[in-house]
Amino acid sequence: MKTFTASKAIQRLPDQYFSTLEKSILSLKNQGYDVINLAQGSPDQPTPKHIIQSLQTAAEEPLYHTYSPFQGFRFLKEAATKYYKDHFNVDLDPDEEVCVLFGGKGGLVEVSQCLLDEGDVALVPDPGYPDYWSGVALANAKMEMMPLRAEHQFLPQYEEISKEVKAKAKLLFLNYPNNPTGAVAHRSFFEKTVDFASDNDICVVHDFAYGALSFDGKQHESFLQVPGAKETGIEVYTLSKTYNMAGWRVGFAVGNPSVIKMLNTIQDHLYVSLFGAVQRAAADALTKSQKHVDDLINMYERRRDLLMEKAGDIGWHGKTPQGSFFAWFPCPEGYDSDTFASKLLNEAHVAVAPGRGFGEHGEGYIRLGLVNEEKRIEEALDRVAKLNVFK
Repeated sequence: MKTFTASKAIQRLPDQYFSTLEKSILSLKNQGYDVINLAQGSPDQPTPKHIIQSLQTAAEEPLYHTYSPFQGFRFLKEAATKYYKDHFNVDLDPDEEVCVLFGGKGGLVEVSQCLLDEGDVALVPDPGYPDYWSGVALANAKMEMMPLRAEHQFLPQYEEISKEVKAKAKLLFLNYPNNPTGAVAHRSFFEKTVDFASDNDICVVHDFAYGALSFDGKQHESFLQVPGAKETGIEVYTLSKTYNMAGWRVGFAVGNPSVIKMLNTIQDHLYVSLFGAVQRAAADALTKSQKHVDDLINMYERRRDLLMEKAGDIGWHGKTPQGSFFAWFPCPEGYDSDTFASKLLNEAHVAVAPGRGFGEHGEGYIRLGLVNEEKRIEEALDRVAKLNVFK
């Protein structure tokens, strides 16, 4: 069979680091082993019933059986603006400052192709979400990594960025609450970010995927709440985590009108928007009762507290996450992230995500997910304890 040569753009794409881990997990399961998967980043709870019912009702509406408007139904954009007004007191224009996305991931990949040319630079958090890298690679641009270190609360230090890099940088990716570290950012950091971006003519893209998942009675701030933020960038929100709608593939970008226009333009050439019934259900998710979101937060907080307690009991000490559904733990002495993850998988049948998969500065850590029932989290830590790797 003839093998065709992939384009240079496809060849530039980074390897999918976690695909090997996924295959290893599946192999053990196929052999009959009970693998507790703490590596995954997908919600384990079902979509709330009222959202499903909204989809079912809308699916019978002939209006939604034809092509949707290229840039999405206005009612979904209006729902996004209402959500931001109600939760963050941020005013948005539904026509100029909202872009409907095929999940947050799509927008995070597309924005690099909107703003970067060959040789331009994107500032990327390290460790960080690997799909930022994919968009930069497709644009044939360059990445400059911003180390996220524990001593700086896993926030990038802009003063460490050289003049040469700042001069070439066009794009800056941020993500708080953070995947994979669980760290959060406060108003003062976002204010610093606005000043840095404005001074250097850089567009900020804040990935707010875990914005609703806040613990200890606190609410995370949106980047757009800071004066000047809308002039310097956008925020990308997804319904995947807030409403357990990961498989529905629906999100939106909000903020700077020029960037929103670019995203709409590139999507005009890629899609004919989302199925209208999905948009109707998404709008209802954003605007109707949020009680299930409060219940979800309480559930993750209980899981977090159990994880931290059980880990501490065996001498494994990580920083308690303030947001997201991830916890970031150091590897024990004598192990790097790959070898420790392999040991946990093959000897304890507990899957975790090696920190190296999120960047060079993720080495020495592993990511644990809270997307398992409490009894499974407890059992996973019991299995880890039997390995006697912590002193």
